[in-house]
Amino acid sequence: MVTLGARALEPFERFSRYNSPYPAHDRGCAIDLYPPAGEHLAHSPVSGRVTDVREVAGPASTAEPTPEFLVVIDTGAWLARILHVEPSVEPGMTVAVGDPIGQYVRSGFFDPWVAQHIHLGFRSHDANPYRAEGSEPIDLDVDVQAIDWDGTGTVIETTETAARLAIESERLGSDSFVGLTLQSADGQRMAIDGGLAHYSNGGWCGLSAEPPPQETPVSFLGRPIGTCDDRTLEWNTLTVVANGRQITGLSCFLTRSTPTVKLVCPAHTFAVGETVSVQIQPL
Repeated sequence: MVTLGARALEPFERFSRYNSPYPAHDRGCAIDLYPPAGEHLAHSPVSGRVTDVREVAGPASTAEPTPEFLVVIDTGAWLARILHVEPSVEPGMTVAVGDPIGQYVRSGFFDPWVAQHIHLGFRSHDANPYRAEGSEPIDLDVDVQAIDWDGTGTVIETTETAARLAIESERLGSDSFVGLTLQSADGQRMAIDGGLAHYSNGGWCGLSAEPPPQETPVSFLGRPIGTCDDRTLEWNTLTVVANGRQITGLSCFLTRSTPTVKLVCPAHTFAVGETVSVQIQPL
């Protein structure tokens, strides 16, 4: 297991290990790191020597096709794999955490509602760094707090396919990340991470030293939403409703200081400043 500390997350506004449909994120074996809004220059979350840079194939996109790239960095203990960055670095160069490594790109890996980000995974030195699967599980040595949410938020950003909500809470220190409270049947409080339920599963970011027992039921917004399998959440059959309208889903992240969620809702009519009430309902 690879552990990322606060320094690696410093250039980023939010992160998610589970908000993805791709197998590389299964059981938290990859992490997506999202920069502050409007940031186009990508910064390295790891230190080490660049061992390879190459253009790679990605899924076909209905949008304007954009090349995808892989940057491999030897951190000493692991090989780090970075995607979604058109690199400005070359093999043999040394980078430190926070150094610029290129410009963000969008490719066929992105659903329309997904913002630009770095995809980061790790392999052992004897593993193939070019395969899409097989990364090591990622743990986090950062301060993460779970906050209660009544389902109400204010729209702070919209795109054609999504609206992002800010949630009122007590502001935390700049090194703290917050997520929305997930309650397990055995009384544990965790922070939810993932796409509910437009992706097949999600996960949690712990305040607990140990995960709940396998198949422990979990609740969110006062509703049973699935079961816990180690760090992975298997969703029940659910729908998300926003201001009385069924939407595609709800994306939950771990965010720095101010908690936010994303309503996945193509062809929506939400406007910045609007108050939105979110509910989870069984199908």
